[in-house]
Formats: sequence, C-alpha cells, structure tokens
Amino acid sequence: MTASPRPETLAMGASRMISLTLNGRPVTAAAEGRTNLADFVRDTLNLTGTHLGCEHGVCGACTILVDGEPARACLSFAGACQGADVVTIEGLDDDPVTAELRAAFNREHALQCGFCTPGMLVSARDLVLRLPEADETRIRLGLAGNLCRCTGYAGIVKAVASVISARRAQGIGPLTAERPLGPVGARAGGAVSAALPTTVATAAAPSATTTALAEDFTPAHSFEQSFEVPFPPAEVFAFFGRIEEVAACLPGAVIDAMPSPENVQGGMRVKLGPIATTFRGSARIGRDDATKSGTIHGAGADGRSRTEGLIRYRVTDGATPGTARVVLDVGYTLKGPLAQFGRPGLVREVAGRLIAEFAANLEARLGGTQPSPTQARGLDPLKLLISLVSDRIGRLWRRGGPTS
Repeated sequence: MTASPRPETLAMGASRMISLTLNGRPVTAAAEGRTNLADFVRDTLNLTGTHLGCEHGVCGACTILVDGEPARACLSFAGACQGADVVTIEGLDDDPVTAELRAAFNREHALQCGFCTPGMLVSARDLVLRLPEADETRIRLGLAGNLCRCTGYAGIVKAVASVISARRAQGIGPLTAERPLGPVGARAGGAVSAALPTTVATAAAPSATTTALAEDFTPAHSFEQSFEVPFPPAEVFAFFGRIEEVAACLPGAVIDAMPSPENVQGGMRVKLGPIATTFRGSARIGRDDATKSGTIHGAGADGRSRTEGLIRYRVTDGATPGTARVVLDVGYTLKGPLAQFGRPGLVREVAGRLIAEFAANLEARLGGTQPSPTQARGLDPLKLLISLVSDRIGRLWRRGGPTS
C-alpha cells in the first residue's frame, strides 16, 4: 500500500513530464519531483474524486488503483508512476463490481458524509475480487486501513459481505492467483489491470496460488529456539516422523493431503498484531535417523502475502536422564502487505508462543492425554512491549552497561 520512488525520480523541486495511463486513456503532464500522486490527479489532471485526508497513509481516503493494486496516493510520488496504469474512482463508473458496491452502500446505509467513500469503494472492490467468501473478520481486517468517522463500519461491512455473497452465489469466484507486489508504477500488477471488465471476468476462473519451494532458498531472517520434554530422545524423534500428530499439536496448523511421506499440503493460521490470515501451500520433509535431525521446508500464501520457511530441528539428550531437548533453527522470508507486521521481533514473539504451546501439546500426547485445542494465537501488546524492552536492556548490560 506504500510507494517507493524509482531511482530516476528527480530531486525535490525539479519538474519533469510524467506519462501514464489514467482511467484507460494516456495522459502526459508536468510535475515536480515532490508531487504525490493524489495532488497530481486532483490539481494537475482535475480528477477530484480522490480525497486527501491525513496525507500520512493512515486514513485510506486517497486509495486508488496503480497497476491493479490498491495504493495510497498520498504516499506515492507521481514521478514513480511513469508508465503506470492508474485508476481513480472516476474510472470505476462503468465497473460492474463497483456498481454493485455503490448499490449495496446505499441499501445498507454505509455512507454519510461520503469523504471516505471513494477510497473505501476501491478497497472494498479489491476484497470482492479476492475473498472466497463473505467472512466478516477478513472484511473488517481488509478495510482496517480505511477510516470512517460517520458510519461505525457495520453498514460498510454488511454491504461488502452482501456483494461477495451474491457474486459467489452466481458462480463468480475470487481472483485467487497471487499478485506480485512492488513499488507503484513498477507494473507489478499490469497483468490484472489492463481493462476492468476483463479483470472481473478473470476473477470467475480460479487459478492455483503460487507456493513453489525454492531449491536454493536463503531466508531473510532466522532465529534459534529450543525446549525440553520429559521423554527419551528416540521417542521424541519418532514422534516428529508422524506428521499428522505433529500438526495436531501445532496451533493453527491443518493438513489437507499427503501425496507422499515427504510431501505435505495444508495450511497455517497465524496472527500478527491485528492481522489474522491463513497461509495455504505445501511442505517438503527430510529426516536423518542417524543424527536424530530433520528439515521442514514450506511455502504458502494467503492471496496477497507469501511466506517461505526452513526449519531445521535436532533432538538431543536433555538436562536429566530420560529427557530430550529439541533445538529448532528457523529461517523465513515474508513478502507482501503482511510483511509490514512481520518484523523479526514480532515473529519471534509469535513463534515463541507457538513453540511453547507445541511443546505442551507434544508432552501431553506422548504422555497419553489429549492436547489442548490448537488455535492461532495473537500478540499481547503489553507483553510484547515488556519483552522487547527487557531484551533491549539485557543486550545493553551484556555489552558492559549503557553508555552515554
């Protein structure tokens, strides 16, 4: 939703000619390097349907489509959109999805002053094209970046849900293909933004989400965690070979199919701050009986964000006889909108909770009792803050104390 200026963007104050496609027609106009896309379409091109609110990318009032992707026009430099396909609310006049949303907004009393409505419709249209069903939670999360000071959101959510339900009942499926992301103007979404009616027609034909495993995967982030259980290492390592039982102990995990003992298809529901999503994809499993070690290499996507990870584990003797210590080396890469919530500190906090619950469930299952129900766990903001501050203080003291 944010923009990154291209290397060729001119210095602040310098002017250049910018050529792009605006609502289906080519336009060329001059703009200074510091001009954002919202000011460019409003003041230079006289399309005032795009509203400016906070001008900090928070309120979502200025949301438009750039190469088929919703983008904050107040954060996007016009110069970064050279050659891009830009669609404002005026360009959606004849779009059937937007027409259905406008009617639903009127029917459900989903607007009052109307200031937020153009950006809200652009974001809502994106949800109609992407969500497989009218899930209120996902609709609310999807519209979390669009603020409304009038309606209380209930009518907006009902309007979007009604359009999704109606289209799915007509056999019009979601646009399930993963859309690569990049700076606005990079034509990352050009394949789905050429003509709006074509985009809607494409949505009726579902396609597989790309979750191929990279042969030479190099994670962007990594960390190590460990835990101990009061069972012999051989018994614990044997448990890791029973994938269905492992998934039953991991909060949020589900297995759809196992084409072979080394390949698994399924999903993982996670929560990062206010965002909850389900990544669905596949994993490849490796085991080494001689060293009591193994690997789990998986990749998944939720339609917009994509993650790939590699977990290396080894089972060793615990601190006392008859116990086992499991050491996990976790590497991962997270791409897409969810990456803004996936900072390493947050991911470690979530992973720590998942691993603690997994260890408790593993111990229960090996002990012959039923593990607790597995659900995706979120973040406790206060606990996270205390954890991060404590970690920071600990690092300072380990370095010899704070310095002035």
